[in-house]
Amino acid sequence: MKALAYEKAHPLEAFALELVDVDEPQLQRNDLLIDVRAVGVNPGEATIRQMRSAPPGGRVILGWEFAGVVAGTGPATEGFAVGDRVIGTGDVTRDGCWAERVAVDHRVVARIPDQLSFADAASLPIGGLTAWEALFRDQSGLPAGVENVLVVGGAGGVGSLATQLLKSTTSALVVSTASRPESREWCTAMGADLVVDHTADVAGQLRTAGVDRIDLVLSTRGTAANISWIADVLRPFGHVATTDLTGATDIEPLIQKSISLHTEMVFSRLVADQGQIFAELASRVRPIVTTELHGLTVDSMREAHRIAESGRAIGKTVITEP
Repeated sequence: MKALAYEKAHPLEAFALELVDVDEPQLQRNDLLIDVRAVGVNPGEATIRQMRSAPPGGRVILGWEFAGVVAGTGPATEGFAVGDRVIGTGDVTRDGCWAERVAVDHRVVARIPDQLSFADAASLPIGGLTAWEALFRDQSGLPAGVENVLVVGGAGGVGSLATQLLKSTTSALVVSTASRPESREWCTAMGADLVVDHTADVAGQLRTAGVDRIDLVLSTRGTAANISWIADVLRPFGHVATTDLTGATDIEPLIQKSISLHTEMVFSRLVADQGQIFAELASRVRPIVTTELHGLTVDSMREAHRIAESGRAIGKTVITEP
């Protein structure tokens, strides 16, 4: 089968993905074999491409957000049949979905509602799961006492779906951050009650709008650089959930207010109910496709990575196959 693969980690300027012939995926007991019809492309995958090389003689196939059709089932799978339209993620220790077919554990897969296209469905899994786990970590809802939530980077994939989840499943006041007119408009369309500019005085903007406290901040970008003002707007014993905290970070401002810190990474464990979460997402949120590219080719993937690395992406970039 055909797949987009590379050997050595590389920057966008030296884009080295190639469309190559690879062996068909080998099904494990719990696996489904999926004919891939659409993939979502995420900033995290662009980061992995820059950092992860294959072992000598090997190749890397990225991609952990797909929509497609079940083409085969392992002996221990349940609830799926050949021909089902599905969405899912995968496992970063195995080959990803930038290929004609991918093998994935059936527990990280859900059926696609009839009203969703493959492209729309592929915009939901990674961002939706990240938002869900960051906000509702123990699946019982928001932490006790959380009434006002601030989403930093509200126009991105995670921020867009987090805002929708908060508005559809909780009574929280949702504040999003955005710095450009088009991203502010998008945040409002996602359901944000208030949009503030994260490049200006966030605390001052909140006071002007009559928001006297924030209980939880979901930060999807620039967290390390923003720790001081995040701590400033949060109440004592408030909460920070972050998707991008890497390297050494001074969290002293959080300690001074006894703020809890939750780092989120969707592949930290295989959660048996991920498929159920995807089903909930598909029924509760609207798709967030803003760029649809056609054909799993080197050119389309290069363009998707350019958008992902621009820092100005709104919504989700999806690549569809015929």
